[in-house]
Amino acid sequence: MEYHDYYKVLGVSRTATADEIKKAYRQLARKYHPDKNKAKDAEAKFKEINEANEVLSDPKKRQAYDSLGANWKAGSQFTPPPGWEFNFSRGGRGGRGGFGGVPPGFGRGGGAGGFSDFFSSLFGGAAGGGFTAEDFGGGFSDTAQDTRAKVAITLEDSYHGATRTMSLSDGRQLQVRIPKGVTEGQNIRLAEQGAGGGDLLLEVEFTEHPQFRAKGRDILATVRIAPWEAALGGKIPVPTLGGSVELTLKPGAHGGQKLRLKGRGLPGTLPGDQIVTLQIATPSASSEDDRRFYEEMAKRFSDYNPRA
Repeated sequence: MEYHDYYKVLGVSRTATADEIKKAYRQLARKYHPDKNKAKDAEAKFKEINEANEVLSDPKKRQAYDSLGANWKAGSQFTPPPGWEFNFSRGGRGGRGGFGGVPPGFGRGGGAGGFSDFFSSLFGGAAGGGFTAEDFGGGFSDTAQDTRAKVAITLEDSYHGATRTMSLSDGRQLQVRIPKGVTEGQNIRLAEQGAGGGDLLLEVEFTEHPQFRAKGRDILATVRIAPWEAALGGKIPVPTLGGSVELTLKPGAHGGQKLRLKGRGLPGTLPGDQIVTLQIATPSASSEDDRRFYEEMAKRFSDYNPRA
């Protein structure tokens, strides 16, 4: 049988760290996964990658494999050294074997449908008189599976762009770049950060803002104005995500009226607008003079019915 150089299969050095092996495996598994790669040799390559990872990602199997020495060359004829034996604790069942899930199509070892004869001769399998599929205990999840999660950001993050640190359930921390103009419900894709080397898709949610609310790329805001500003018109300051701007009121503005600030929403190829809803705020009659003023105004506009 032929010797398999698992380090060469994954494209890493014999001194590669566990993280380097994991990264290389994820990239290759994603590239050659049969669901995504329709090349004729993709499935065989995918199995070869999984077999290499099965050995090099497990400290015990890697140590045993390394004990063969580094002088073997891939494709060379191989016979296990005299007295070779590889044992694992089986959690109470005894005997050889048992090392995690078996990839799809890796049934009873040996041949095109399972682990290679080389693997089986070292670690068991049909060709080595060892394991059945049941001995591996459990399946192997899709190595290129996309993982979905949600990320909460502020409207300012979307308006200006930002970088945020996100903690994952597996203990990892990722630096997530928030692109300018991202809207609620859109996904931020982090390549190869999901399950088995798949992508991590972060669905954007906006946190509650004290002044603004988003509707697509448009920003909605309510602005309070005084009665005389509504009656006489004029310029008033209005807050936006990009800073305060002046809004011109025409005489006779009324509560509930909506005014549009063009291009003051979230950025994009077609930036959104800011929609301002006017709300008239009436000062209280806290003194006798104030009260007489309102009484005089009531007489002056006695024919006006705001509910008509």
